[in-house]
Amino acid sequence: MRTAYSEALIREGNRNPDVVVMGADTTDSLKTSKFGREFPDRFFNVGIAEGNLVTMSAGLAASGKTVFASTYAIFLPGRAVDQIRNNVAYPSPGGRGGLNVKLVASHGGLSVGPDGGSHQQLEDISIMRTIPNFRVMIPADTVAVSALTRMMASEYGPFYMRMARSKTPLVYGEGGDGSGAGAGATGADTRFEAGRANVLRDGSDCTIAACGITVSMALEAADLLWREKQTSCRVLDMFSVKPIDGHTLEKAARQTGRILTAEEHNIIGGMGSAVAESVSESYPVPIKRIGALDAFGESARDAEVPLLLQKHGITPFNMAQQAGALERLPER
Repeated sequence: MRTAYSEALIREGNRNPDVVVMGADTTDSLKTSKFGREFPDRFFNVGIAEGNLVTMSAGLAASGKTVFASTYAIFLPGRAVDQIRNNVAYPSPGGRGGLNVKLVASHGGLSVGPDGGSHQQLEDISIMRTIPNFRVMIPADTVAVSALTRMMASEYGPFYMRMARSKTPLVYGEGGDGSGAGAGATGADTRFEAGRANVLRDGSDCTIAACGITVSMALEAADLLWREKQTSCRVLDMFSVKPIDGHTLEKAARQTGRILTAEEHNIIGGMGSAVAESVSESYPVPIKRIGALDAFGESARDAEVPLLLQKHGITPFNMAQQAGALERLPER
């Protein structure tokens, strides 16, 4: 994901001379230093000073720049929520909500593994979706990263995008030029827009709504359900956590009667909570949330990360088991 993000930034830098990239001593890890080699006058590494990273980004945005500021998720928003809220989200020049700053974090969730529980950010979605004017994006693969980077560059206002540290399976088809459209691996017609979910697989018996690395797991779970129980499972990529796609969720609730959510985040306040909030107001059905069980992560070598995810039930097998066990409400 970091490589795709770096390449997308360079494309946007060529398209728009006002694109500026900021970093906080993690520019080599996030690969944004490649942008700096291409555009040295539009690249700034502020060092280990995340509050300064956000505040300087706000200043550049107030001067008319389109700013991408990046570091690890545990530091952004972990250390800088005050600056994010008051310096980026709160100012509304010309009546527009917030400043034109795109906060892009890597190393989110349990799959950070070897960095340990102190660096496994499990609260960021909850924090960022409660800040007014921010839109929150969680890409499932490199194609989504490229498309969402272009979308953020083309739309005014503050965004938060969270990427995984580890390599991710390809969910969407090849041709990730950042255009925002393409054929998914499932053959679904997909677009990457704020407030939209992508239906990667249709189904009539249950729905799995996932984001980030759990999207590919959800597709595996749907295959398991069909092979073992002939249960037809719809799979939604909820890459836009805020704004949430209430229309697609209500349709899924009405047509499948039960929804399971899966994410690499605390089950409290994350994407699953956003889905539950939306569905409860439109068409209440049984919902089960899978994610970190209101607990911190713990150290795990790269080869042990699947065991850490399994401990919290974030596996295709558990998704299939839990989705199949939910009571299904008939369409009313």
